[in-house]
Amino acid sequence: MYVSPTLTVRTCSPNKFTMPKLHASIQYATDDKNLPSASQFRKWAKAALRVDTEVTIRIVDETEGRTLNHTYRNKDYATNVLTFPLTEEPHLIGDIIICAPVVAAEAKAQNKSLEAHYAHLTVHGILHLHGYDHETEAQAELMESLETAIVTKLGYASPYLIT
Repeated sequence: MYVSPTLTVRTCSPNKFTMPKLHASIQYATDDKNLPSASQFRKWAKAALRVDTEVTIRIVDETEGRTLNHTYRNKDYATNVLTFPLTEEPHLIGDIIICAPVVAAEAKAQNKSLEAHYAHLTVHGILHLHGYDHETEAQAELMESLETAIVTKLGYASPYLIT
């Protein structure tokens, strides 16, 4: 098996490489109309895959984002992205929750395009499904370097570039 720097796993058979498969359900649970398309979310998710993955990406409003963050993390505010892994490799299954109003506010505050910020947070969520985290400085450095490599390969600026 060959692991490329962009986290793509290719399993070798005599005459072909097999790219990881993505089965994604995109749910829009917000009235916000300024959202990426389902095909964009799939493209961003696929860019971060190492193994076959089944994921639901749910875009929510602030109320649902706050409720989920309070229920599962005991934090009483909406956060940008929550990831709920249900299985581990070699076949990932999980849910990613992205809170639309938080993403919009962050993109504006950070002078980023909304599209670029959604791309980054989708990649961030997929990396969490793969087991990456940012609880320690070393973990954060690794995860941020992977996010930067994937997001820039997708054609966006480094998500950690301060403008």
